Amino acid sequence: MAKKNDSQRILIVDDQPEVRDYVRKVLEERGYDVLEAADPPNGLKVFKKEGDTLALVILDLDFGAGAPSGLQLLEDMKKANEAVPVLILTGKGSAASGAEALRLGAADVLEKDLYIEETLDASVEKIQRLMAVVEENRRLAAENVALRKQVDYYAQEFRRRYTMVGESKSFMRTIEEARRVADVPRPVLIRGERGTGKELVAALIHYHSQRHDHPFVTVNCAAFHGNLLESEMFGHEKGAFTGADKRKVGRFELAHEGTLFLDEVGNMPMDFQEKVLRVLEYQKFERVAGTQTISVDVRVVAATNADLEAQMKEGTFRPDLYDRLSFKEIHLPPLRERREDIPLLVEHFRQKLIEEVPWVAERSFAPDAVEALQRHGWPGNIRQLKNIVERLLCAGDAPEVQGTEAALELGDADEGGGGFQDRVQRLELQLILDALRKAGGNQRGAAEELQLTYDQFRHLYKKYNIKERLGQ
Repeated sequence: MAKKNDSQRILIVDDQPEVRDYVRKVLEERGYDVLEAADPPNGLKVFKKEGDTLALVILDLDFGAGAPSGLQLLEDMKKANEAVPVLILTGKGSAASGAEALRLGAADVLEKDLYIEETLDASVEKIQRLMAVVEENRRLAAENVALRKQVDYYAQEFRRRYTMVGESKSFMRTIEEARRVADVPRPVLIRGERGTGKELVAALIHYHSQRHDHPFVTVNCAAFHGNLLESEMFGHEKGAFTGADKRKVGRFELAHEGTLFLDEVGNMPMDFQEKVLRVLEYQKFERVAGTQTISVDVRVVAATNADLEAQMKEGTFRPDLYDRLSFKEIHLPPLRERREDIPLLVEHFRQKLIEEVPWVAERSFAPDAVEALQRHGWPGNIRQLKNIVERLLCAGDAPEVQGTEAALELGDADEGGGGFQDRVQRLELQLILDALRKAGGNQRGAAEELQLTYDQFRHLYKKYNIKERLGQ
């Protein structure tokens, strides 16, 4: 006897034991778990108790004079659980009853003849065909549920990890460009300074594309060198090099049917650039030390803060790879060009930190603190802003971060450039601001921190116009 499949249970409701016995025997031989009821009341009782586990009901319509109607039982079953299919058994000459059963929601109608075994065999074969359809429909329904859950997960993960915040014209223009190119199955090159959010834009492109329910895989090309980069991208076979004790699947293979984000693409060695170009053109590659050609379907989004035009002139970046990657170029504006977004970003980072450090909810930014943040040059862009906001929120317990605190935290020694004297002055300024921050703004405490007399400190304080810098 075949092993029973409890997920495929069938209920037979028929007042003729020979019919129940025969159908049960045939179905059990085929691995089904069969339940029985001899009349409509018991049939409905079993159905209500086991309905969620039933794959099919086989229901007779004729229970004899004075017995409840099979049609009424069908109607009651459909009210209790419409999803369970019901197969109707009728005698000869019951076409009208069969038609009514179909109107009430029966899946199919079979004519039975208790004395002709071949007819029952044919009926059981039809039952099995119906069961195959039911199983396939359930499998597809389960896949759809799983797919919806997966899509919901990626959508939630996108909102959690890749939220982009801003209302400035330059920001909105960037978002619109990313959304417009999302469904175009071609590479995209994202360019911008460090910390501007290039990975966020790559994620936005992926999760707004038709590939959104497939992997979004990232790799920093500057983090690997030589064979390690090739192994990371394409994978390797066991024994490919010292330490390769098992097969490794590369990022291109992991990103099959999804998107591969190549960050810092300007840092790829020239010989490796040729291999990446080949994969982009043919969507085929071999693992390191492998002989099998692997075919993939991967959409590549690349990003860089490097001057690729200069690199191409110098011969350190392939023009043909640039052409292949730049079907569409998206340029991210630096934070200094979208200062109006800083208040929104500050509150966004504050709310994100509250999720990890609940007591931060008791602190916010005073208007003059936000103004100080807006005046800053932000060479590190949004990443730097996030770090500064988090440090300021965790640095004290007053209800508000004040402008003086923000100015002390920021300084302006990170502006760069200039000759020897300029750099010395920036260093002096930074030392003064750091000392004031450590001393909580107290000038005598800052002088002691720097091992200066108070008069010496006051001279430097006035020289660098610290009062104005701190908005005092």
